[in-house]
Order: sequence, then C-alpha cells, then structure tokens
Amino acid sequence: MGASPGWHAEQLQQAIQARGHSCTLLPITQLNARVGLSPRLGSLTADLDSFDVVLVRFIPAGSLEQIVFRMDALHLLESRGVRVVNRPKAIERTVDKFYTSGLLEQAGLPTPRTVVCETSADALKAFTALGGDVVVKPLFGAMGLGIVRIEDRDLAYRVFKALELEKAVYYLQETIPHNGCDIRAFVIGGRVVAAMERVSDDWRTNVARGGQARPCRLTPEQTELCRRAAEVVGADYAGVDLLPAADGRLYLIEVNSIPGWKGLQTASPVNIAEEMAAYLETVAGQQPAKNGHPLLARRLDP
Repeated sequence: MGASPGWHAEQLQQAIQARGHSCTLLPITQLNARVGLSPRLGSLTADLDSFDVVLVRFIPAGSLEQIVFRMDALHLLESRGVRVVNRPKAIERTVDKFYTSGLLEQAGLPTPRTVVCETSADALKAFTALGGDVVVKPLFGAMGLGIVRIEDRDLAYRVFKALELEKAVYYLQETIPHNGCDIRAFVIGGRVVAAMERVSDDWRTNVARGGQARPCRLTPEQTELCRRAAEVVGADYAGVDLLPAADGRLYLIEVNSIPGWKGLQTASPVNIAEEMAAYLETVAGQQPAKNGHPLLARRLDP
C-alpha cells in the first residue's frame, strides 16, 4: 500500500515475485471502506481482508480527515487478523516527532533535549533554555524539509511569529555539534540489515538535501541503539538516524517507520527489497514458494 508506482514499489514487486509469491500495489488514496458490504476494505481490484500481509510503504500528505480515515482503516484491518507491516500503532508513534522523542527518552535512550509547545512566547523561552542554538522541525515531516537552525534571538522571534500564523506546533531541539556526518541504519525484524554514513558540508546531512552516502560498518553500541529504537516504537522495519556528536557522545535523532532506501541502496551491497520480502514471509508464517506456487498470495484464492 503506497502512493503510486515508483522505484520502491518496483523493487519490492520484483523481490516478492522472485520468491514465488504474488502481490498487488494499492494506492492508499484509492482505498475504499465499507460497512455491511463486501469487500470491507480495498478497491475494485483488491480485497485487503483476503491478503496474508499488507505492507504500508508510503502514506501521502492529506487533510486531517484523510489521514485519520487511512489510519482507522489500517487499525480495523489489523483487528480482523490481517498482518499490517508496519502496524498502524507504530506508524502513529513515529510520524509524530514528539511522540517518538518522548518514547525514546522514557526508554532511557540518548536523544537531544527537546521542547514542544504551542505559543511563540513559550518557543522563545525554549530557545533560551536550550542554549540559544536550536533546530526547529515540523512535527510531521521527512527528508529534512522545513528544518531550520536558529542561532539568533531576533531571528527566532520572527520565525516563531511566522509559525504562529500557521497555528503550528513548535518542535525545538538543541543543536548537537557534529563533524558533518550522521548514520542511517535500516532495521528489519530486529536486525540491522544495512547502514550508511551521510556526509555533508551543511549541518543537514540528508541525502535528499544533497548529502553524500557512503558505506559504513556499525559498532556493537550503534547496532544495539538502532535495534532498541525500532523495538521501542514497535516497528517491524525502520530507518534509524544516529548522530555521533563532536564530543564523542551518540544520539538517536529519528526513527522512521516508513523509510525509503534508494540512497542507502547505493551504499550497501545488501539487496534491501529482498530482505523485506524475506521478512514478509516470516511474519506470514510462510516459506519461499516452490515450483512457482504463490504462498504469500490472497488467502481466498483456491
């Protein structure tokens, strides 16, 4: 389930079909739900209740009503016994940066000091409390879009007033000095299957923002942090961002429960789509199909 055909969908389809299974791509914007009618959830060509596994690959932006409808549909699907990856609860925990940060901190995992508030006056107080050098992020966002670093109080005042007009929630994190490099690890089923360093001359290192990807081997400490972060939010698969600080400390910056891996794939010899397909077999209680007979197909197929 995603947005539309693209690189990730093609990679997944090839990997799943190569293992002898069948799959269908359903754009989430074409989702239809019915009460008292059949099929209860799906589209004209797909009955989601008949599938062994539904992989949530992408949830596009939408209105509050659209997002609530999509998540409610996933919750209902899961309650009827269809395995959803990632589970809707995990998606809700990670799409909201505040929720993620709070869960990481409560679990005793290292994450930057953060203040979340609703007024520009409180945001200005937080700017001072966090040392006068903060990173302001949208509560919901990805690929480094909308992130601003503020080191000047007058600029902070203007930015916070502008955000107030949008009725935004302020999410402020202390700036962590680093050496122009962070780590993105890809966790599937409690294992780190691939990782890369993202290097940039800018304080932002996202590949989508111009950062360069290069292979890296994680230390046991880094591996365990990534595994624990995915576990805390309840994610079957996740993109976990680590930031090695200039003073040697290690911080968890983000846990993404619907991560892309196109940039990571350029830096890793591991075929990530194949790892995903193998994991889907595991959660479905299946083994690779033999002689072309699909095992990860619709349950209602003869």
